[in-house]
Amino acid sequence: MPPHPIGEKPMTNAERQARYRAARAARAAGMPLTRTRRPADHRSRSRRWLDAVATLTALQAEYAAWLEALPTSLHDSGTGAALQAICELDLSELQAVEPPRGFGRD
Repeated sequence: MPPHPIGEKPMTNAERQARYRAARAARAAGMPLTRTRRPADHRSRSRRWLDAVATLTALQAEYAAWLEALPTSLHDSGTGAALQAICELDLSELQAVEPPRGFGRD
């Protein structure tokens, strides 16, 4: 399976070869090799669930504050309707869910 593309679109063979040659030349010149990795998310599934619900709750509070600060002339606009729909969502069911514990790791 080929590696993931670095940019928006996959590199051409010429671009890939030029990158490879530049990396080899940099190593030959004594420059250190730098590799970046995405940080691994080591949180458990239950912790990720609880964090996601907390994020949704905080966002809902922010949207409620935005709706309150919205001028009354914009309450019937598309923005006002979307904010009202977000504020009316009942997140209490999500908050009440207790994720299952998993094999002694939680």
